[in-house]
Amino acid sequence: MATDYDAPRKSDDDLENDSIEELKARRNDKSTSNVDVDETEQAEGFELPGADLSGEQLSVQVIPRQADEFTCSKCFLVHHRSQLAKEEGGLPVCTECAA
Repeated sequence: MATDYDAPRKSDDDLENDSIEELKARRNDKSTSNVDVDETEQAEGFELPGADLSGEQLSVQVIPRQADEFTCSKCFLVHHRSQLAKEEGGLPVCTECAA
């Protein structure tokens, strides 16, 4: 929590003059200022696993494999040529799968 060092501070006399009723009233005022959040509105943005997404349009642009990339024969991920560890049976294997 940030502290404003330029703000005037209460003296010891001011602190002693605060009554218990006044402090309780301030605490109640702070707790009533909470905003009620509708749980159904908040949950609308979440997708559940197994939800039917057949009507959804994908907005991802798929780029074909580049000349300096290869597809690992173990994990089937596309990697840059610098990730090539070895070839097993003529098929490329990435450094992560070779480890």
